[in-house]
Amino acid sequence: MIKSKLLEMHNIGIVVESLDKAVAFFIEIGLILEGRMMVEGEWAGRVTGLGNQSVEIAMMVTPDGHSRLELSQFLTPHTISDHRTAPVNSLGYLRIMFRVDNLDELLIRLEKFGARVVDEVVQFGETYRLCYIRGVEGLLIGLAEQLGGDTETDILENKYDDK
Repeated sequence: MIKSKLLEMHNIGIVVESLDKAVAFFIEIGLILEGRMMVEGEWAGRVTGLGNQSVEIAMMVTPDGHSRLELSQFLTPHTISDHRTAPVNSLGYLRIMFRVDNLDELLIRLEKFGARVVDEVVQFGETYRLCYIRGVEGLLIGLAEQLGGDTETDILENKYDDK
């Protein structure tokens, strides 16, 4: 048997209470709504392990078309757990990070959605200004503005070149 190879990371999924509010928030960040649909029936429950389910999803895509965020609002069964306010070092906790071109301007626009900086905007060397925010429904979102031309790969390679 030929070994399978990874082709791409297709999407990250986040469950929300209000799909409309979450879609509006992520559009404000700069994602594009690719489409919305219902996913329901026992076939879907065989994938998730939840049995017969009814979920409305919205697929958001980054402007470059390479990364997707799947937002899901479960109608049935109802959600039974809520991890949105857990601290970032909680096991299994998810946060998503976006690279933006004007962090300060975006933070002002996101305030109207109730977004708040978790602590402060910091500068990582000469490479990034970044922060975590609590966005729509308390979701943890990272925002980073690249300052120079160095990429993450450049930073990691330089770190190891010094040894």
